[in-house]
Amino acid sequence: MATPEEPGGDSPRPSLLKRLSALLVRSPEDRAELVEVLRAAHQHDLIDADALSMIEGVLQVGEMSARDLMVPRSQMDVIDIAQSATQYLPKVIETGHSRFPVVEGDRDHVIGIAHSKDLLRLFAEPDLDLRPLLRPVVFIPESKRLNVLLRDFRINRNHMAIVVDEYGGVAGIITIEDVLEQIVGDIEDEFDFDEESDNIVAAEGATAGGRFRVKANTSIEQFNVSFGTQFPDDEFDTIGGLVTDQLGHVPRRGDHVLLSGLRFDVIRADARHAQLLLVSRVVPDPAGDPA
Repeated sequence: MATPEEPGGDSPRPSLLKRLSALLVRSPEDRAELVEVLRAAHQHDLIDADALSMIEGVLQVGEMSARDLMVPRSQMDVIDIAQSATQYLPKVIETGHSRFPVVEGDRDHVIGIAHSKDLLRLFAEPDLDLRPLLRPVVFIPESKRLNVLLRDFRINRNHMAIVVDEYGGVAGIITIEDVLEQIVGDIEDEFDFDEESDNIVAAEGATAGGRFRVKANTSIEQFNVSFGTQFPDDEFDTIGGLVTDQLGHVPRRGDHVLLSGLRFDVIRADARHAQLLLVSRVVPDPAGDPA
């Protein structure tokens, strides 16, 4: 009769941990090596593509800061405390957000956060003072790491933070959904729309040398108009398709490619395709190599 150690035995299948450990000839010394080990585990069918994508997302969140994912100041949907309910309620209904920064005077003076469920009271009482309904506002620096921010969101039960620059001015806004989407991919609800105006958003100002968050499904035609490039669209319809072709494989978080003086970094992807790109202009190195 065969023993469990013999080929003919009924030895149980090794656990996931044991099989993963068997792949490790030596412990990874840095994050890049760890990612390679995880990808090797995926190739050996020890973890599936979705699990790999989420683990990579968790690792990348630790390297990214609030400025990389925030909605820039110019794109923020806010409520002006000086307006009447009849003026701002249509915007609340149209956008479908659950929370809105409330400003007084200008966007640098955020006095609180209005929750949409609290605003429902205004339909019955249009003259109700909005100030007592406001929730406290949380301010964070642009440099705050996303993993730390996610922990703070969870501990303090906050869902939104106002991002400020080094001078104390409002730079943008970030939500817990933005951070979670970086890990698990897009979280779409009935109020998410795929509008062209949201396809390309400045990540750090709209200057020529700035960085831009670009949805991978942005048409090449729209991208060319925005960046002054001349990428052909006879083979690919979207900028994500072009990047995928240049990489030669399904894009993964952390991949990057240089094209026509632009650097494309994949900052969000799933097992099938890229979802979000960070596009920046390459500054030539004095020695002759791109920066």
